[in-house]
Amino acid sequence: MIAAKPIDLRENLKTYLDNAFNGEPVMVSRKNNQNVVILSEREYNELTKAKRNAEYLAKLQRGISALNDGKGTEHDIIGDCDE
Repeated sequence: MIAAKPIDLRENLKTYLDNAFNGEPVMVSRKNNQNVVILSEREYNELTKAKRNAEYLAKLQRGISALNDGKGTEHDIIGDCDE
């Protein structure tokens, strides 16, 4: 990860954006630790997908735990796919 000050970012924006696009995140340090990170869209999408997957797996695990604790309900299947 590359670290940059806002003044450096303004002076060399294209270079920093090219770095981010090529897979090297850029952290822009700001006062009061209000830092930001510049990522490529591809990396952002990968992080978002990983977060959604983790949330989905946690939800599945909660459901499995509830079933194992006897908190599930049984339902009949209506109709048959072969009919």
